[in-house]
Amino acid sequence: MSKIKPLIILLAATLVGCSSGETNTTISVQVETEWIPYYEQAIARVLEDNPDVIINLIEMGSLDNIELILSTNATNKDVADVFALPLDRIYSLAPNHVLAEIDALGMAETLGGFNDYNEGLGGSFKLYDEYLAFPFNIETLIVYANTANAQQNNVQLTGMIEFNDLSYGDMLTPMHDAWFAISFINSANLVLLDYNENGELYSDLTKDFAALNSVQQQFFASLFNYWQAHETAGTGLWNLNTAWDYINSEFYSGNANSLRIDGPWAAPSMTEKTNDGADLAVLPLDQITLNNKSLTHWKSGWGLAVNARLEGQEAEMELAQQIIMEIVNPEYAVDIFQELGKVLANVPASVYAESELTDLEKNIIIAMLESYETAELRPLFTEWAQVWPTWENAILSWSSVKPKSTEEAYAQIQASFIAMMASF
Repeated sequence: MSKIKPLIILLAATLVGCSSGETNTTISVQVETEWIPYYEQAIARVLEDNPDVIINLIEMGSLDNIELILSTNATNKDVADVFALPLDRIYSLAPNHVLAEIDALGMAETLGGFNDYNEGLGGSFKLYDEYLAFPFNIETLIVYANTANAQQNNVQLTGMIEFNDLSYGDMLTPMHDAWFAISFINSANLVLLDYNENGELYSDLTKDFAALNSVQQQFFASLFNYWQAHETAGTGLWNLNTAWDYINSEFYSGNANSLRIDGPWAAPSMTEKTNDGADLAVLPLDQITLNNKSLTHWKSGWGLAVNARLEGQEAEMELAQQIIMEIVNPEYAVDIFQELGKVLANVPASVYAESELTDLEKNIIIAMLESYETAELRPLFTEWAQVWPTWENAILSWSSVKPKSTEEAYAQIQASFIAMMASF
């Protein structure tokens, strides 16, 4: 259930509005529990210049809010007027007309700092020739290293680090989760799903193993060897229910895991596991190689959108865009990172480097920005949502099928993707 949390409203202004027969401009804003203190500060700044408006916070998980919209509609009173959404979800929301068109270019000009709005994250939120969300934060994956574990396990953290040269426990990644596995998949230039020049969907993973190029075959050989080592050792990595518990426990100082891939938002949990951060180092993703090809993730991120039910209501739309701009106000970039774990798209690394952030926080941001520069554009279309369960089920099936070779393991993936393609 959502919890509505009203902010401070000036009673005098409310009374004036009522006495004149007018209704105060009122909107609601979705907020994650951990974001509430910062959102309250941002909204208070808006109220300073707009004392006659009412802004309510609806405490709800971002994905919960989206699922509520999709399961009902944009007019549901429990759904917020302003809400956060991951980049890829715009393609499931936009066709249902739940996102209002916003003046993104005007907002970007007011805030400043965007070198080329349309070529960056901002342009990714443009669909049907309309801007349907404003950049909240950019994100991609980075590498966390436990220096104590690395020293104990003779893992070198300087220079390029070849995944195949590590033992099975040195670097732990939930390969069944495509969000993490895509870092390795991209290194082999494998296309899980995309449109060809004729506008037709295709996937490299419907090909026979022999039809893959040598780099792609090497990728699956490395993946099979990684699974086989964990299968032999009886770890919990290839089990949906135990994978994360295994990864988290092994990253504690004194245990076997030296390297893991995660996002900047994971820093607090990483610090907890590494003697309050004393044993924690951060590396850009492309410092890790697979078969001598650097790992790369996606240029991803989140946006802030306005509920389509506000369209035609000029005052409400204006207020919604004002609060979005205040939430991502670059003047508070450091606060946004410290309180929300988010890095703004229009703030250079120098701002963070010259701030009062800790060295660890600065290193996380620098590594993330460096990884973002080399990251690839993520595929953005509705059908890609089918890739997540298809990849997951195929990879996890190895633990029950127990393939004896790379080719047998790949056959499980090929069968799953052939079935997926047939469903379109």
